[in-house]
Amino acid sequence: MELNSRIFVAGHRGMVGSAIVRQLEASGYGNIITRTRDELDLTNQQAVFDFFKTENIDQVYLAAAKVGGIVANNTYPADFIYENLMVQCNVIHAAHLANVQKLLFLGSSCIYPKLATQPMAESALLTGELEPTNEPYAVAKIAGIKLCESYNRQYSRDYRSVMPTNLYGPNDNFHPENSHVIPALIRRFHEAKLNGDKEVVAWGSGKPMREFLYVDDMANASIHVMNLSNQVYKDNTQPMLSHINVGSGVDYTIRELVETVASVVGFEGSINFDVSRPDGAPRKLMDVGRLKVLGWEYMVELDQGLRKTYNWFIEHNGHIRVK
Repeated sequence: MELNSRIFVAGHRGMVGSAIVRQLEASGYGNIITRTRDELDLTNQQAVFDFFKTENIDQVYLAAAKVGGIVANNTYPADFIYENLMVQCNVIHAAHLANVQKLLFLGSSCIYPKLATQPMAESALLTGELEPTNEPYAVAKIAGIKLCESYNRQYSRDYRSVMPTNLYGPNDNFHPENSHVIPALIRRFHEAKLNGDKEVVAWGSGKPMREFLYVDDMANASIHVMNLSNQVYKDNTQPMLSHINVGSGVDYTIRELVETVASVVGFEGSINFDVSRPDGAPRKLMDVGRLKVLGWEYMVELDQGLRKTYNWFIEHNGHIRVK
């Protein structure tokens, strides 16, 4: 990328999009184009087409998405599949019509089958049934990958896809019901500490293993993949694979995660695991071998990232009230 390239970051207020903007700015890119949802509704096809016609965009980071935890995915499946499909279709097709040659689509590790061999390699895509609780969201993300593949094949575009593992960090969603596991735990332990609670109950046995990646690492990886030469990228995404896993390649038990969050927050009570609650898949780990070959590895360890995230949470969530 040239430092004066007009780079559109879709979803710049979200956790990943805001991290990409921070890293682009820190790297000297001074022509970053953003729009709030009020300024540009990405589900509105005509509005998106008009935007690309007038803004002379050179490159796109498609980080806009409707996201949420297991409760949100179960409660609003129609919203998740509709909104994500519309955003992806509109942005990718409008970018093509405006002759934007380079685009990076951000997907999710939930694209892989529920019982995929661990660690999950890129080749596992479409080899088995998806996890039912987030299937609509996963189908939308798979469609995004295939959109990029198809425009590359038919129109020789350079539209790339990265599939992140579980992400966390500044600008995450800390909603008490609709958030993912790390922000949910941070808020729960924070409120328990303020309340003086003697106990926090965590769901499940604590035995399942999960992988996590700090969002600034994800942003760094995204820019790295976008900047790879076309030949290097193609040589490492064959056969017929246009997506790359992004993760740490390291996983932890849920018990380890819960105990680390409690320590970071400063909760001194007891932690009990409710084994009557479901555990989910026993393990979800990404195979990040392809990304390592392409010259990128994660930098932020889990405890360090959790401390950064908790500090951000404290700074931006003074409105939270407890009993």
